[in-house]
Amino acid sequence: MWSHRSWSGHRLPPTERLRHYASWCDAVEGNTTFYATPARDTVASWAAQTDPDFRFVLKLPKVITHERRLTDVGEPLRAFLDAIEPLGPRVHALWIQLPGSFAPADVPALGRFLEQLPRSHRYAVEVRHQAFFTDERAARLLGATLAAASAEWIPFDTTAFFASPPTSDAERDAWTKKPRVPLRSRALTDRPIVRYLGRDDSTRTVEGWQRWVDLTVTWLREGRSPTMFIHTPDNADAPALARRFHDEVRARVPALDPLPEPIPVEPLTLF
Repeated sequence: MWSHRSWSGHRLPPTERLRHYASWCDAVEGNTTFYATPARDTVASWAAQTDPDFRFVLKLPKVITHERRLTDVGEPLRAFLDAIEPLGPRVHALWIQLPGSFAPADVPALGRFLEQLPRSHRYAVEVRHQAFFTDERAARLLGATLAAASAEWIPFDTTAFFASPPTSDAERDAWTKKPRVPLRSRALTDRPIVRYLGRDDSTRTVEGWQRWVDLTVTWLREGRSPTMFIHTPDNADAPALARRFHDEVRARVPALDPLPEPIPVEPLTLF
């Protein structure tokens, strides 16, 4: 997500775009890995553009989570883990995003899958089936399964987005694609990960994230190390909004390290 056309770094050569993004934000969602396992050389270039403490939250390939549904996945899992090895400590967590059809009855398969994963990585699971949010028994089952593997439960908060009808083309498109699930905000580990979707109107995005500012401050004071991802339907202002979120948290937790100073992009010239 570091090559968005609306972001200034898009004008840079592909081998420099991640370096530019990493001067704005210190974590990134690796969504492209869902569609295909990257070449190891490509991953090595990601490592070369980022500091060791930069956080990648990489999504497992869909062949593992959606096509084979966590069963008989030894070969594609090994290939993926080998490909991302050059990132080293930058792999903050491996993101197991499950389809909306993944129901409470499928949790035992998740448990077996988590048991076979190497302990050299941390894992975080995102579910979208309504029962995990409305059925306390299903929520307890999933929570216990994740806790047994020291895995986190990633909430994707779309409540601010769905609070009122869409007003732009990007919002109308997201309206048909994003999951509409109840809010969940409890962390299972010391490294919670949150995905938040606001609106194309920055004011409404900021209003909607106030509960997450409060919770992030609480987590930091508890000694946790949260990672927060800020989205909007068009994502045009996402890096600036992420920095604004960080500023709001740091105003209340002054010990929090500042984000780096963004690398300026030189204007294009004819000569």
